[in-house]
Amino acid sequence: MNRVVVHYHEIALKRGNRPAFVNQLVDNIGRALRGTGVKRIRALAGRIVVNLTPHADWPEISRRLQRVFGIANFALSWRAERDIDAITATVLEAIDGRQFSSFAVRAKRADKGFHIPSPEIGRLVGSAVVERSHAKVDLRNPELTINVEVVQREAFVGLGRVAGPGGLPVGASGTVLALLSGGIDSPVAAWRMMRRGCQVAFVHFHGAPYQDRTSRDKVMELAQLLTPYQLDSRLYLVAFGEIQRQIVTQVARPFRVVLYRRMMMRIAEALAASTETRALALVTGESLGQVASQTLSNLTVTEEAVSIPVLRPLIGMDKAEITAQAQQIGSFEISIQPDQDCCQLFIPRHPATRSTVPEIHAAEQALDIPALVRQGLESVTVSTFASPAIRATAASEQTKAPATC
Repeated sequence: MNRVVVHYHEIALKRGNRPAFVNQLVDNIGRALRGTGVKRIRALAGRIVVNLTPHADWPEISRRLQRVFGIANFALSWRAERDIDAITATVLEAIDGRQFSSFAVRAKRADKGFHIPSPEIGRLVGSAVVERSHAKVDLRNPELTINVEVVQREAFVGLGRVAGPGGLPVGASGTVLALLSGGIDSPVAAWRMMRRGCQVAFVHFHGAPYQDRTSRDKVMELAQLLTPYQLDSRLYLVAFGEIQRQIVTQVARPFRVVLYRRMMMRIAEALAASTETRALALVTGESLGQVASQTLSNLTVTEEAVSIPVLRPLIGMDKAEITAQAQQIGSFEISIQPDQDCCQLFIPRHPATRSTVPEIHAAEQALDIPALVRQGLESVTVSTFASPAIRATAASEQTKAPATC
């Protein structure tokens, strides 16, 4: 066992752009597997082959590859010469000492220059396995699956396959900035954008100086959880409590929630344009109709405050669907921890659910919008996270606002 054969699915549909996606995936695999015993990574037709050192850490390699977006599945494999006798001998060596009552051979002749077609490879190898193990062939529900792949100049034999997370490799689709609240929804939204190939930076608005740091601690934990999926992350923490107080003193109660959201969007847009981030869009965990600020009218009004796209990957999902995905990725238990969220600060009892752009513009006449945006930017602290290791660690924390373009 000296190879890992990695398969991708969606990337294969990219045709002329496929090499760029494959190169990004190769680079991400190399970074994710740093320090685990990888000798070489090379792209072949339809697959990526990872050469391992004799002391490679397969359990850790498997764990990390399950978090690399773009991978459909992968298998620990043996290399064989492109000869049916050599392939059969390698299969018999691979199953030596294993106990199984049924099996299936999945053969793939990726290079049609090989003279034996895939079904015949499976029949010949399967006959040898039956003779050696006395196990039965079961093509529907085998206890053991033997994979044989014939490519140019070589072949690979693997036992079983491990599912990858699918999607596109992070970095292939550009950078976005996700508003990370600490609740159940926003971490799932960020994860889904990573799965679509985006590098995701995070921004969190907290209620300082009127609330404690529990929401900040929770968001730091969420950023650490998400970082292994994209290898490095940047988290902006914005003190929003004083900005909220100023809005409260100047604006009628029903409009305050929408104005909070519009101000967050403006500050986030400025951070997206920063020289460190250069994000092309904002991302939120909003789901249509879930709360008062997420009615279609209020979403329209909120988005009108900024000029860059606002992506909402959860817009058509209900709470049960979002919760299930949060549990799948491991963020749910963090998100439900109690905290002091700025969304709970200075909230009116009956917020407007159908605000319009003209009435919100009229309400904002009482505010010095540019000054409030500057105030938010001047309060920013930045934390960065890095992970080729699965446990993400905070690399540094700064206290100065980022430079903006």
